[in-house]
Amino acid sequence: MTMSAGWYLRRLSRMGPREIGGRAVDAVRRRRWRSARPACPSVTGARFTAVLPAGTIAAVPPDAAKRLIAEADRLMYGHAEYFGVVRDDLADPDWWYDPKTGRRAPWGYAFDVPYRDEDTVGDIKQIWELSRHQYLTQLAAAYAITGNERYAERVAEHLRSWWAANAPLRGVHWISGIELGIRLLSWVWIRRLLDGWPGAAGLFEGNPVALNHIWHHQRWLAAFPSRGSSANNHVIAEAAGQLAAACAFGWFPSSARWRADALRSLERHLRGNTFDSGLNRELATEYHGLVLELGLAAVAEADTAGVPVPASIRLVLLRMTDALAAIVDSCLRPPRQGDADDGHGLVVDGAGTDRWGSLLATGDAVFGSLDWWPEVTGTDVRTPLLAALIEPTRPATTRPASRPAHFADAGLTILRGPGEIWCRCDGGPHGFLSIAAHAHADALSVEVRHDGVDVLADPGTYCYHGQPAWRRYFRSTLGHNTLESDGSDQSVSGGPFLWLRHARSRVLAVDTPGEGVARWCAEHDGYQRSVHRRRVELTAASRELRVVDEVRGPSRDVRLAFHLGPAIAADLVGNRAVLTWMRDGEGRSAVLDLPGQLSWRAHRGETDPPLGWYSAGFGRKEPTTTLVGTGFADGAEGFTTVLRFRG
Repeated sequence: MTMSAGWYLRRLSRMGPREIGGRAVDAVRRRRWRSARPACPSVTGARFTAVLPAGTIAAVPPDAAKRLIAEADRLMYGHAEYFGVVRDDLADPDWWYDPKTGRRAPWGYAFDVPYRDEDTVGDIKQIWELSRHQYLTQLAAAYAITGNERYAERVAEHLRSWWAANAPLRGVHWISGIELGIRLLSWVWIRRLLDGWPGAAGLFEGNPVALNHIWHHQRWLAAFPSRGSSANNHVIAEAAGQLAAACAFGWFPSSARWRADALRSLERHLRGNTFDSGLNRELATEYHGLVLELGLAAVAEADTAGVPVPASIRLVLLRMTDALAAIVDSCLRPPRQGDADDGHGLVVDGAGTDRWGSLLATGDAVFGSLDWWPEVTGTDVRTPLLAALIEPTRPATTRPASRPAHFADAGLTILRGPGEIWCRCDGGPHGFLSIAAHAHADALSVEVRHDGVDVLADPGTYCYHGQPAWRRYFRSTLGHNTLESDGSDQSVSGGPFLWLRHARSRVLAVDTPGEGVARWCAEHDGYQRSVHRRRVELTAASRELRVVDEVRGPSRDVRLAFHLGPAIAADLVGNRAVLTWMRDGEGRSAVLDLPGQLSWRAHRGETDPPLGWYSAGFGRKEPTTTLVGTGFADGAEGFTTVLRFRG
């Protein structure tokens, strides 16, 4: 997917003067760096002191260690899966190869590589993911737990291979700051986890090639920070990686300056990226998790190095953790909202470890849990490692006395009912910053689960680059449980990560009593002269969810969509659908009575155009049932949908 001149003009229109000036400076610097390649300053007597405290590895729960070792052994045999693509070439990887398309990215000056052009480069996510080196942190953690040197030797072999193949400023791995930041964080943890291995010092501080790469990564991050309308989760990763490296690898003349600048950037952008309620402003839940992981990892490095951390950083991380505890369902799954690309900040666990439970366990260790927090029953490797480095803290703030249900600044409301009924209502901003890069056109959408099973599901994300029809579908209004008018999205897209006009939503009423009827009402103005208003009521006694949609203004052709989760079977007759699914070996059911004014049809796995799909993770999709009602809204009456859960 190459960007046209029109795209660049649309992108420019979303920038302010300061951002334009900063990007102009970046462009000049990129041209100058093409020929000016300074050498890494000489380093003598470097020592790595950011080690784990004694006894830390012994605190890793045995079942978590077992999962990690199983994952490490798969990696040793060369097996892994990234974004739905199975790989068996990781024993000796080609760092520029995309196994999805079979293409190999071209060599050349980094900023000349057309990384958005899949025909030339391949799927850039597939290429970049391996070079985050998070699979190497898993192997290093396996060494730390077992003492088996074959894991350490494989890590060393792959790092030397990567350093040799990716000279500074050459190729696809020197294009994006988030990749450099996360890679630096991985290298810090690899060095820490390999500390007991005799070859660790020779691999890092005693290795001129390693020192050269570490220095050039930090020089790059200092020169090209994400700016203005792009200062979302990327800038957090850049700051976290820079801070981690400047603390743990503080061997260079610029280390103190890099450390101070990164800490200031982290403090500023953590606050800027986070609502006061603790939810991430991108309103894309997986990025909430990524930013929280990055923030905790950065604080761990600062605390280990004895670098004072502003209280505001810990306060934001505390609020993010409390917010996460508030919004998860009975299975510790948060909303599936906005973009999700399976990005992690620090990976030291094996498959089967619950990401969200791990974050809550770390939050409990660092900040202390509250009485209303859900119970975390799983275990992980990462929590005892981070908890050993982060100074336990109790920020001077008042924490919620009971579980919050409504986050006014984020426009997110959770309605809960008996039988573990969980319903997310979206009445918040379209997205973050002027481009709202990771937003979907999902205003007033609902997401409903029963005992952790998706019933009315958010379909997910599936892809970013290279498949524009699928990218449009998964971020479209029709691709969510809400109402589409005149075949148009509520917000106007200008590209795969660019929104030109944002629908404005506002929550009109919220009532979330512990018992009785929970209510929510909101509206948005995305349809120009018409306003879409939605009311949702969850009645505990009858286990009934009622959704009423109104279109106020000129008459419109509308489509009302309800996307069922992949576990749900639907029998649609007229305007009634009987839903059935299995949970823990038991059959469950519900009845969905749909508005009779609309003509209803079930869609499943259609491709031209796409409709009826669910993406459980980036790069993966599967057919599911989507119920679409088509008709006319004249403003005289609303459309009422009733979902009744059977006992």
